Amino acid sequence: MSRHDSDGLGTLLVGLDGACLPVVEPLVAEGRLPALADLLDRGASGPLESQIPPWTPSAWPSLYTGTNPGRHGAFDFLTFDGYDWDVVNRSHVRERALWELLSERGRRSVVVNVPVTSPPPAFDGALVPGYIGPESPPTHPEGLLDELRAELGGYRVYAPDDVEGDERVEWYRRLTGMRGAAFRHLVDRFDPTFGFLQFQQTDTVFHERPEDDEAVRAVYEAVDAEVGAVLDACDPDTVVVASDHGVGPYDPEEFRVNEFLRERGYVETTRGEGGMPSWGQISRDAGGGDGDSDSDGDGQSLGERLVARAAAMGITSQRIGALLSRLGLAEFVLDYVSTDTVRAGTERVDFTRSTAYMRSRTELGVRVNLAGREPDGTVSPAEYPSVRDDIVADLAGAETPAGDPVFSTVAPREAFFEGEHVEDAADVIAVPADFDTYLSASLLGDTFGPAAEPWNHKRDGLFVAAGDGVDTDASLRDAHLFDVAPTVLSSLGVPPSARMDGDPLPVVDPVPPDDYPAFDPEATRRTDDERVEQRLADLGYLEDR
Repeated sequence: MSRHDSDGLGTLLVGLDGACLPVVEPLVAEGRLPALADLLDRGASGPLESQIPPWTPSAWPSLYTGTNPGRHGAFDFLTFDGYDWDVVNRSHVRERALWELLSERGRRSVVVNVPVTSPPPAFDGALVPGYIGPESPPTHPEGLLDELRAELGGYRVYAPDDVEGDERVEWYRRLTGMRGAAFRHLVDRFDPTFGFLQFQQTDTVFHERPEDDEAVRAVYEAVDAEVGAVLDACDPDTVVVASDHGVGPYDPEEFRVNEFLRERGYVETTRGEGGMPSWGQISRDAGGGDGDSDSDGDGQSLGERLVARAAAMGITSQRIGALLSRLGLAEFVLDYVSTDTVRAGTERVDFTRSTAYMRSRTELGVRVNLAGREPDGTVSPAEYPSVRDDIVADLAGAETPAGDPVFSTVAPREAFFEGEHVEDAADVIAVPADFDTYLSASLLGDTFGPAAEPWNHKRDGLFVAAGDGVDTDASLRDAHLFDVAPTVLSSLGVPPSARMDGDPLPVVDPVPPDDYPAFDPEATRRTDDERVEQRLADLGYLEDR
């Protein structure tokens, strides 16, 4: 049965961002993933249904807390305060992580590279944060990153910004190797009962090289090699593999939500100076061209002033961009024109004058400009229910160019979330049918247009459990993301929290839930890191169009 004391690694949780059976099974069949093939062969496996929204910054906190976003409070890459915003971090997650619950019960953990874990609260064990955090994130205990860099000869969270092409694929491999080496070192040092090792590149490769089969194979082969090395070195009793969502091809046409809302009178826009830019326009430029760097006294370049004046007359950056694309000159021009110049002429959502709008495409929602909640709200509390009902009805009726519904479900946020933080969610949630349509918050003149990415997130991820006490004949038909944390805790004989929305999967003997000390939230901390924001823009999470 499962090891319930602290003598050796009892349960290893391997996180594979974006992994799913349609991607993994063909690679296993080709003989490229021997470690994962062995786990699939001797364990129980199946699809793992993700949550809404199925994106990294909300889904991983749901996985490691066992709660829905309405309870833990992280809905998206961005968190909002009126019209202000910040990139989400661990201080926005208002529930205990499973390793913190284990600490309450005297179990030590090692956690490496899990998203949205910076800055880490104290617990019994070691944690090195991963994705969304800064390149040199705070660790627990302090100084762990310096130790790893000295011990391993280097450790990075992200690839260098200036690597491209085959060199970038090589960095995928190197980052993957760093994760495995760091985990093995920390397990050897801390002797934990539980270990959580996450690999992000299995998702990143599909955003950066979506149809590059060789790059995908390279990433998965590197991950498989590290999983095999960890299994050999750490010899866990039980192994759980889980992903936060799946990935797959999308339709060639994207749906531009704010254009749709503008046509129906909800969105007001502004051009040139003034107004609130959409997230695509405020994503920072890490290396824009300097072909128009002659600035005036107020910091605007000549190019910015000219483009802004053109925008005021209706000649926006979007229209210029569409013309340049038809002429095949867009990439050439953008090599010599800075992002600030493009931004100066971009038509933008005017949040203060609009009735409703999409702020961030990955929260899958529309926000109402509600008076008393937003600084310049235009919708009174009395009007709010009817306005929201109208938005639901309008979006539910949206159709693709082929005449199919864009959305499978459109409903108020209460239909998807429950808990203390539901009111932080978007007011209306819209779920794309089969997750086949890319949603955009950009204003580009038409409701539909070429999709920004040919592959993106799908609802079903992957779950595998193998080892001591695992019932390989158990059904995983209804396995859900929220079930991972209570399953891991049960595998160690530790009660899940009574606040969890998931239940132990039948692959392990369930342990009844119990109460834990109330979560004591620290003050939220701002991420406020331009490099983090730029990385999100580079991966398409902050739209840079």
